[in-house]
Amino acid sequence: MIVTVTLNPSLDRTMEIERLVRGGIVRAGDTHLDPGGKGVNVARALAAHGVPTRAVVPCGGPEGDQLTTLLEVEGIDVCAVPVAGRTRSNVSLVEPDGTVTKVNEPGGALTSDDLDVVAAAALNATADAEWVVLSGSLPPGVPDTFYRRLVADLSVPFAVDSSGPPLAEALGARPALVKPNRDELAEFAGARIDTVGDAVRAAEKMRGAGAGTVLASLGVDGAVLVDGSGARWGESPVDRGRSAVGAGDAMLAGFLAAGADGEHALIEALAWGAAAVRLPGSRMPGPGDVERGAVRLHGAADLSRPLREPHQPHGMERVR
Repeated sequence: MIVTVTLNPSLDRTMEIERLVRGGIVRAGDTHLDPGGKGVNVARALAAHGVPTRAVVPCGGPEGDQLTTLLEVEGIDVCAVPVAGRTRSNVSLVEPDGTVTKVNEPGGALTSDDLDVVAAAALNATADAEWVVLSGSLPPGVPDTFYRRLVADLSVPFAVDSSGPPLAEALGARPALVKPNRDELAEFAGARIDTVGDAVRAAEKMRGAGAGTVLASLGVDGAVLVDGSGARWGESPVDRGRSAVGAGDAMLAGFLAAGADGEHALIEALAWGAAAVRLPGSRMPGPGDVERGAVRLHGAADLSRPLREPHQPHGMERVR
């Protein structure tokens, strides 16, 4: 059983459009409504592959009821925690070339009483867990230390996929696995990520700060895996991507489903992530969507290769 905890879940509506015209009338083609939030997506991908999973989500208002229903339809064991606020809704506009414009609500604030109830429910839900995944942004009212507080009483390995101060705080609790993206690596390291080697060095800094294993997604350049045995890098090219929403979450799910260790798990992670990119909206891939044969692993000699997409965060230097 893999348990996910998502403090800021959402209803995600995706609309496919011909072209985004600011100030104009934009007519949508296909539309999709999916349960959302990073941990929710991890649970959806696992459930699609028959991996037992439980999703802990605070839910408020009619949107929260709808979120619970959608998750149950996908075969997920839902631990819905009633809270005073309203579950947020997000909108994604997807153009034919794969460009995605997202409008995300911040989410309803959680009170200290809400947090106590959520924390108790999460700990109860993890009694039979093999892994616990703490994933996504923190909604208003939640202190940056909440993830660290939550894992203090855990007795099973936990993974973290967050950013900024909540990620930095969680690293102090020594997570078994961290899944940053390129921007989160750069923010943590205080440096540009221009090459595969830059990503590896930033991931090594995360390990130095407390992470056991770092699985870092690099967009079109695949992912790097850095653990106690060294660094690995791989890619899974996609000829025509439809939506990158949730691809990193699918990657994390694939890595966990494959045992969260070594080359085989990296291959699964890359294959699941690429499969999500080929699907519309925030759909999560099932077994029939995954193409493991497209995955390419590279040796250490390739670490100096520049990443294909430019990356120059303001005020940052190359990782040394």
